[in-house]
Amino acid sequence: MQYDFENAPDRSKTDSVKWDVKSGELPMWIADMDFKTAPEIIAAMQQKLTLGAFGYEFPQADYFNAVADWYETEHNHRPQTNWMIFTTGVVPAISSIVRRISHIGDNVLVQEPVYNIFYNSILNNGRHVLSSDLAFDGKSYSIDWADLEQKLAEPLTTLMIFCNPHNPVGKVWTTEEVQKIADLCHQYHVTLLSDEIHGDLVRQGPDYTPAFSVTGEAQNSVISLVSPSKTFNVAALHAATAIVPDENLRNMVSRGLNSDEVAEPNLLAIPATIAAYEQGHDWLNALKKQLKQNFAYVQNFIEKNIPEVQIISGNATYLMWIDVQKISTDSQELAEFIRQETGLIISAGSVYRGNGHDFIRINLACPLTMVKDGMQRLATGIRKYNK
Repeated sequence: MQYDFENAPDRSKTDSVKWDVKSGELPMWIADMDFKTAPEIIAAMQQKLTLGAFGYEFPQADYFNAVADWYETEHNHRPQTNWMIFTTGVVPAISSIVRRISHIGDNVLVQEPVYNIFYNSILNNGRHVLSSDLAFDGKSYSIDWADLEQKLAEPLTTLMIFCNPHNPVGKVWTTEEVQKIADLCHQYHVTLLSDEIHGDLVRQGPDYTPAFSVTGEAQNSVISLVSPSKTFNVAALHAATAIVPDENLRNMVSRGLNSDEVAEPNLLAIPATIAAYEQGHDWLNALKKQLKQNFAYVQNFIEKNIPEVQIISGNATYLMWIDVQKISTDSQELAEFIRQETGLIISAGSVYRGNGHDFIRINLACPLTMVKDGMQRLATGIRKYNK
């Protein structure tokens, strides 16, 4: 089947968060795509609507088998279906698990710069953010293992939220790195909570390693959170799965999700997820080809037209991480200036903390024509900012 990645549906004047913008503005910030989701998913949702009666529902074996089949086919690791718990989203699950697994006043470890919503889940629940910042050598990021172990060993550190693959830097952690992090967490009695929402979006190179696939005793301390929302542009579906190999930990997570009322699917969550995971392989492959084309275009454009900035992005996500420190070390000010001058809306890296003040993040999951428009606006904005 031919899939359409050339035309973006018009979401202006809808309830879209991304497209709630002024006329002439171009939003390339929040992580949702400007592509229609897979037609197989739309067909499954339409079929469900023809039923006309929408009572209470709960996922059955077909849902959990679809998740397991997807991870076996796409990522060569098959989770057991009895490890799985349905939840209404990765972020609601993170907040619930923070409340259930840690205590008020505990440290929750992250690796800055990192997805900014983690901070809300931690701070809003009375916990402390403790960061083992990713080491940056000017070209790429890596883990400071000595610092990570030191902070995991602190008595008040009870939970680590791991971005796998990493947002915003796009890093795909190796199998050895994931195993080592899990081993260290288990050694220091820290639960490893792995946000794997971008796991399907490895554009090139070695695949990501799900935390649930680690071996040895460390598997008893890990929780993987997965969802079709980023992969298939169905964030408003509110469907995700917690994968927890250890029974005792799984029971704790399940009680938390149920107590917080984030374990019940809406009328489309089950059929859409099953369709995505059973019929979405070809669509995802086509999407990755488009993303590769978009990233290649931007790489070439920036090298020729904005050589003073540097692309640092790894091999995952549709989000490009760009070093702008030669232009400004205040990315919030720069992003606001670019929006005011050109209408291009991008994410200021400062919201991700760490060294994010030197970076901007741009969403490239849109038709190439929009990417080209965005790059012209970016170049214009930076040129004006430099004057």
